[in-house]
Amino acid sequence: MPRPETNAADHAMGADLIAVVVAVTAGEPRVLTVADGNTGLPSGPFELGHRSLQSGLRAWVERQTHHPLGYVEQLYTFADRDRTGGESGRNIISISYLGLTREVRAPGGQEVAGWQGWYRYLPWEDRRGGVPALIDGAIAPRLRAWAEAAAERGERGERRDRLHRAAITFGLDGQAWNDELVLQRYELLFEAGLVAEARRGAACDMPPTGVPMRHDHRRILATGIARLRAKIRYRPVVFELMPPGFTLLQLQRAVEALAGQLVHKQNFRRLVEQQDLVEETGRMTAETGGRPAKLFRFRRAVLQERAVAGTKPPVARGPAAGS
Repeated sequence: MPRPETNAADHAMGADLIAVVVAVTAGEPRVLTVADGNTGLPSGPFELGHRSLQSGLRAWVERQTHHPLGYVEQLYTFADRDRTGGESGRNIISISYLGLTREVRAPGGQEVAGWQGWYRYLPWEDRRGGVPALIDGAIAPRLRAWAEAAAERGERGERRDRLHRAAITFGLDGQAWNDELVLQRYELLFEAGLVAEARRGAACDMPPTGVPMRHDHRRILATGIARLRAKIRYRPVVFELMPPGFTLLQLQRAVEALAGQLVHKQNFRRLVEQQDLVEETGRMTAETGGRPAKLFRFRRAVLQERAVAGTKPPVARGPAAGS
């Protein structure tokens, strides 16, 4: 008996490597992007000739962006069906990585195309100036309306669940803000139809919830930010983003940029000193605009010293005083 004909494209499966490449420049967190309008993350197919997934990722990113990668770690594998919106005609599995580096400037100090501030895509995550107006003015009311829509259908339990998730993720109704719930916040907005990716091709009345990205790249970016925010609490990876010589204020601003909230200046410096994370270079800089400031460098011996005991880089949750 002849087998029914099938379309090979229905079963085609591809594997891509995708990179969230992060830098901190002038106190702002930046992510390397590609594609029209800087709406995509660097990505490309895994090739059999690559020695490993990481070597394949490095080769692809460097070939695509002409930019070398420093620290790299694997993030997550995204394998949801139709995650490319049917654009490629096949199912794509993406193995994502987080890469840390320093932004390379063009001659004359000009920015290189492709580097974008990551809060351009996730503006509700930046609380360095207080609670973003976007949350109280647009996101919170829309999430409450979304919860009430469930109640109108008679789903009282679903209404409670939605309100609880909104409060936990966005710090509403007296709940504390957890800066590591980046992915959960994005996914809640997606579920509620409050980001453009959830309504592709459909007209809708949405608040301006950041710049949309290709496919599910904004979800992958959120995953990378969440991983980095968690990691800087127990590993000194922030120094991968710092120049060879830096001031303590520059280090503090980098930590604040990544965490999206301020830290207490005196507590920050006390923790840096207590953990022997830095050492003086013997040089000074006047680039801070005030009195000449001491330049420090990362004390790399700390990596061996803390290999067993661990380390606690100076990041604290909650509001901060001083700067």
